[in-house]
Amino acid sequence: MTARAAAGAPDVDVVIVGAGPSGLTLANILGLQDVRTLVVDERDTLIDYPRGVGLDDEALRTFQSIGLVEQVLPHTVPNQILRFFDANRKLLAEMAPPDARFGWPKRNGFVQPMVDAELFKGLARFDHVEVRFGHRMQTCSESADGVTVGFDGDREPVRARYVVGCDGGRSATRRLMGVSFDGTTSSTRWLVVDVANDPLGHPNSEVGADPARPYVSISIAHGIRRFEFMIHPHETDEQADDPEFVRQMLGQRVPYPERVDMIRHRVYTHHSRIAGSFRKGRLMLAGDAAHLMPVWQGQGYNSGIRDAANLGWKLAAVVRGQAGDALLDTYDVERRKHARAMIDLSTMVGRVISPTNRRVATLRDRLIHAASVVPTLKRYILEMRFKPMPRYLQGAVHHDAHPSPNSATGTLFIQPRVDTREAQNVPLDDVLGPGFAVLCWSNNLRAVLGDDAFGRWKALGARFIEVRPTTQLHWPGHDDADVVVVGDRGGVLKKWFDATTDSVLFLRPDRCIAAACIAQRAPEVTAALFDVLHLIEEGGSDSHGEITDSPVLHVAQSAAEPSGTVTGSA
Repeated sequence: MTARAAAGAPDVDVVIVGAGPSGLTLANILGLQDVRTLVVDERDTLIDYPRGVGLDDEALRTFQSIGLVEQVLPHTVPNQILRFFDANRKLLAEMAPPDARFGWPKRNGFVQPMVDAELFKGLARFDHVEVRFGHRMQTCSESADGVTVGFDGDREPVRARYVVGCDGGRSATRRLMGVSFDGTTSSTRWLVVDVANDPLGHPNSEVGADPARPYVSISIAHGIRRFEFMIHPHETDEQADDPEFVRQMLGQRVPYPERVDMIRHRVYTHHSRIAGSFRKGRLMLAGDAAHLMPVWQGQGYNSGIRDAANLGWKLAAVVRGQAGDALLDTYDVERRKHARAMIDLSTMVGRVISPTNRRVATLRDRLIHAASVVPTLKRYILEMRFKPMPRYLQGAVHHDAHPSPNSATGTLFIQPRVDTREAQNVPLDDVLGPGFAVLCWSNNLRAVLGDDAFGRWKALGARFIEVRPTTQLHWPGHDDADVVVVGDRGGVLKKWFDATTDSVLFLRPDRCIAAACIAQRAPEVTAALFDVLHLIEEGGSDSHGEITDSPVLHVAQSAAEPSGTVTGSA
């Protein structure tokens, strides 16, 4: 045991168990906030085979926030169209969402091992973040002020303030927490085949809802294509593992299956499960350790990235002494409902796609074809409006007692491209920075907040943004050295504000709108929000009067400008 551990002091602030996408993303978020982080993984290296094949706009926005989106983009196929066909190859539905309200395309094919490798490389920016492979966690002993993590073999234990299990569906962290993993596992199995030198070669991706054998064909990137075929009950796993059987399946989609350059093939079952709790004391779960869902909406990978984005800033705020420990309770409150909705959607889509009874499939096809002639229903599918979006009614948000009829509190704020006085066509998040932000429409933000509220946000390191019509971008008027003036390029932000009476937004580091109000209510909403967020005043206690277990750190340093921050741009 190290001298620090023996003395009771933590070796690190956070131990992340699992070097998968959720763990690596979380480590980058914590690294940017100067949080001492150790990532451990029982494997000897990163997984080198594709698992997830679809990135959404929210995941890319998170990669932008950690300064790695430019490294990730070369391994993606933006604006991927997904088509669903019946047994006669007649189009049932098409998903080609046109808008990019969060700054990125909604559907993107990608090669997961290459993207994960970029997330891993990003950690080299931080002297205070370490990754140790070949470390299997065996024990986790929690005390009032920390957690001691023990490993197999003769490796020394590590003491941390918090542990986050990102260690997959068979999570050891979840087992040590004593948390259930509720849900079901489908009896249906699928043969998944990844091939190089794409034998089809086009960018199209499709799902075949053929009752004879449902299938999937997805163009990923770099000439890699994924095929998936349902395995019938009378076909064994051993049979499905036979190369001849695999070639037979491929022969249904390509003319020369014997010439296919196969990377690997595996048999999978689909799980619909969620942990009984995402937090227990100083231990938390994220990614597949917290939830598993069928592949049909491509949301397993993306849901894990959402976990990291939601939890990362909260952990950093608590560790740095900016918020009380109770803020971490909001992680479960906020993420559980949305993860459950994604599981239910993915499960439902799977049931629609995969019936093998021809009469049931025929009835389904007739209903879908009939619905497709209704313009509103067609747009609903085409634009993926069925995808549940996070909307937090509880948690680290404050819903005003006098809300706008169209209040956006608890939702993600949009990310259009804007102009500043120094640059044009800049992604809004790059102006907002990685910390808290207070944004208003064309108003004197210091006067609106008042000296007290303005000072409280400034001490927290928040950025202040005044959005103006581009015609007023260079008007000196009520300029303030602490407020960044942004020009509404293309009028997207005015259109957003036109839909609500709220004019002042309080944005969390994950770009969720923590509170919104009219200008005159901004001071009192600030006070209420500090209470909800358990933010700590300079006296060393949170707004509930509870003394924290660590000193107030970095409060005077801008959270928008942490050491080593790298800002991404499109």
